[in-house]
Amino acid sequence: MGRSRRTLPEELLLLALDPTTGTTAQPQSLDLGLAGAQLVELALAGRIAPDGDRIAVVVPRPTGDPTLDSALELLRRRGAPVRAVHWIGGPRLGLRQTYLSHLERCGMVAAVPGQMCGVLPTTRYQATETAISREIRARLDSAIRTGVPPDPRTAALAALAHAVGLGKHLYPGNEGRSSRSRLRDLIRHDPMGGLVAHAVMDVQNGAVAQPRRGPAAAGRQQSGPGARPAVEPAHGVPMQPRRGSMARAVVH
Repeated sequence: MGRSRRTLPEELLLLALDPTTGTTAQPQSLDLGLAGAQLVELALAGRIAPDGDRIAVVVPRPTGDPTLDSALELLRRRGAPVRAVHWIGGPRLGLRQTYLSHLERCGMVAAVPGQMCGVLPTTRYQATETAISREIRARLDSAIRTGVPPDPRTAALAALAHAVGLGKHLYPGNEGRSSRSRLRDLIRHDPMGGLVAHAVMDVQNGAVAQPRRGPAAAGRQQSGPGARPAVEPAHGVPMQPRRGSMARAVVH
């Protein structure tokens, strides 16, 4: 059975699941979004806080969620606040599969074996707790339709959904244009969600060397012997290779 409380990475993943194909929309940017959603969830739990364009650990105590606590420990080991864009630019290898497997254990999705090109075995995932997926979608729809400032969790979810490109998946076609625009506008309602969403988009656009500290910082680039590389993976975390457009969850 599904749980009454879900984390933002889980909700973002459920939003991205295509109920027809069992694949995830925007698979490459979704990996970045899941790493960002972990940051927002840790902020909502009071473990981290924004520090300009950086993320600082304020309470290192574990949350009880193994996946979140792994991210929290990695942040703690950095010893100093880390730029959100650098953290998100080094997504955790297998993070999407970790959350898919977790949702399967919780009974919110079911693994469906299949084959790719009639040869390679694959696993796709179908949502089983459709009421949960409808509730998540309804929260976004309500925030878009009413214009009432949403709660921080919903605002952050909207910001992340926009950042990873789920707008066209959730609100397709010309008829969904105004909804996609309002989804984008919800980014301003949660500071942490906005910081993370902008970092996700910066990584996708390749603009990761530019700090977001205000207009005065615009146009300045790091140089000299102490300059950091454009993308700095999280300490002790391997970079994840980019995947193609085929959104398969597992290939055995």
